[in-house]
Formats: sequence, C-alpha cells, structure tokens
Amino acid sequence: MTLYSWQKEIWHRIQSRKDNLPHAILLQGRTGIGKFTFARLLAQGLLCESPLNDGLPCGQCAACGWFEQMNHPDYRLIESEALSQASGGSDDKSESSVGVDESKAAGKKASNQIKVSQVRELLDFVNLSTHRSGMRIILVHPAESLNINTANALLKILEEPPPKTLFILITHQPQRLLPTIRSRCQKLDMPLPEKSLAIDWLTGQGVDDPALCLAQAGGAPLAALELSNATYQQSRKTFVGEMSELKQFDPLAAAERYQKIELTLVMNWLQKWIYDLLSFKMAGEVLYHPDFAKNLQELAKTVNLSALLNYQRELIATQRVVNHPLNALLLLESLFLSYADIFEPV
Repeated sequence: MTLYSWQKEIWHRIQSRKDNLPHAILLQGRTGIGKFTFARLLAQGLLCESPLNDGLPCGQCAACGWFEQMNHPDYRLIESEALSQASGGSDDKSESSVGVDESKAAGKKASNQIKVSQVRELLDFVNLSTHRSGMRIILVHPAESLNINTANALLKILEEPPPKTLFILITHQPQRLLPTIRSRCQKLDMPLPEKSLAIDWLTGQGVDDPALCLAQAGGAPLAALELSNATYQQSRKTFVGEMSELKQFDPLAAAERYQKIELTLVMNWLQKWIYDLLSFKMAGEVLYHPDFAKNLQELAKTVNLSALLNYQRELIATQRVVNHPLNALLLLESLFLSYADIFEPV
C-alpha cells in the first residue's frame, strides 16, 4: 500500500497539522482516485510506532503488523458487507471490521448499507482505553452507505467525540450525507489528478492506451485501470459501435443481447454515451468517447435536442431503480426504443 503521486500535496498538508487534527475528517471526491488507500495510509501512519519523516507508516513495527493484518486494537473499519466481500472477504472476518458477517453466515444476500448495529458497537470501542495510550481511529467507507438510522447513531458519537479518537469518513457523493454529519467533519476535497500524472501512472501499470481508458473513467486513474481489461474494452466498443450506427440498430435485438450483461454496466455505458452526445450537440466536446468523436459528430446533426434532454432524464430516473429487481429485457427494450426515437428521420 503506497501513496499515489497525485496525493502527495494533500498528504503533506495533513501532516503539517498532525498534532492538531480535528475529531472527524471527510475525504470527498470522485470514485477511482484512491481515497480509501489514502485514508488507510493516514490511519496506519497515525498508529505507527516509528513513522517515517513524511508521516508514512514504517511497515516494520508491531503496530504496522497488526494494522496490515486488520487486527490493530485501536482501529476499526466500518463498511457494508457487500463491499467487504467484494474486496476479498478479509475485512469482514476481522476483529477490526465491526459486525459485517451475520447475513453472510445466514446465507442472505450481502447488504449494500452499513448496519446500525455496526455503529452501535462502536460505543463500547470508543469507551475503552487505547493501546499504549495512543490514538483510536475509525474509518467509515463509504459514508453514503449509512442509512438514516445508522447516520443518526453515528451522529451521536460525532457530537460528543471521545478523546484521542479520529473518524475518517470517505464519500464519493457528499450530497447524499446528512447535513449534520457533514457539519461535524472537516472536509478535505480530493480532486482528480492532473491528466499527465494519471497517464504516467497508467503507463507504469502496463495499460496499452492510458489516455483512452482515462477518458472513459472521467479522469479517475484507478477506475481507468479497471477499465483497461481487454474483454471489457471489446464489449464496450461493440456496444458503443451499435449505438453509433443508427441504420443498422435494432432496439429489440440489442435488448435481447444485452440483457445477458450486468444491467448496471449497460446503464453506465448508455448514460456516458448520451452525456457525450448532448455535450457534442451543445458545445462540440467529447469527454468519455474520444475514439468515437466522429460518430458523435454525425449523430449530433440529426438528434432532436428536446428529445435528447428528455431521454437523459429518463436514464437518470431509471438509474435510481436499476439495483431493484427488474425485468432486464423489458427495461432495455424500452430504453433502446426510446433511444432510436430521439433522432430525426434522415
């Protein structure tokens, strides 16, 4: 676990205030820029018994060993069961991740929300004496996984913060947090890295076309690395190719094919395509699909702007329920038929 090059300035800014940190920090920024790695490094560095001059953990002391094994007595990771399982299942079995294994043991579908029981168990944790009189750190990831009851339970602790305790909340969507939660935290914006830094990093990771992958990820390098998979790139290129060839586009046949792919992925592709189509229509700019700029230029000539805006609103409304039980075929048929209708006859 290392600090990403684009995070060094923010890291040094925090380290300059190391002896006067607030009781709660809210790390906010886009998905895929390394906020979780940054937060874990910050927690490990603060708990480390022999930190380096720049505040990074030494990686050699007993505290670092406990932390890396998710067994540090003064650290807790609070995240949803679904996220713990997706990250490899190491956290949900650890003493340092509170209350995330009940539904797994019962054979239920993993929850995407942080449970109120996880936060309530923190009451015992924060009232214990810290190990060797050091700090106590609680990492909540992501904070928007808190439902209203869980958020209110956490708020009670934040309102009367225990001594020597630091809460680090990570959020990709700060607008989804309770205003009272946000007001109890010191906000730390984590912006997208400069394009040159991100491309250099992706090149070092062996990505064949780092600029294209970075564009597809909206400038987020870690997300771009995930998108660089050859199988994904081929599937994405096939989908966008179909969307760009209106004369050959068959909405019902396309729905039949794409119902076999994860619905959230298809929705993501479609929303980004429509974003770029609207962007080109309004401003002549392309964000996500530089490799299909000419296709977007041609489509922009025949798309009806009012219909395009209505279709974008339809996609936004659909996105809100995409994780609910839905008939994927019927949903995609409706979306693809609506897509074909936003263009004027040639």
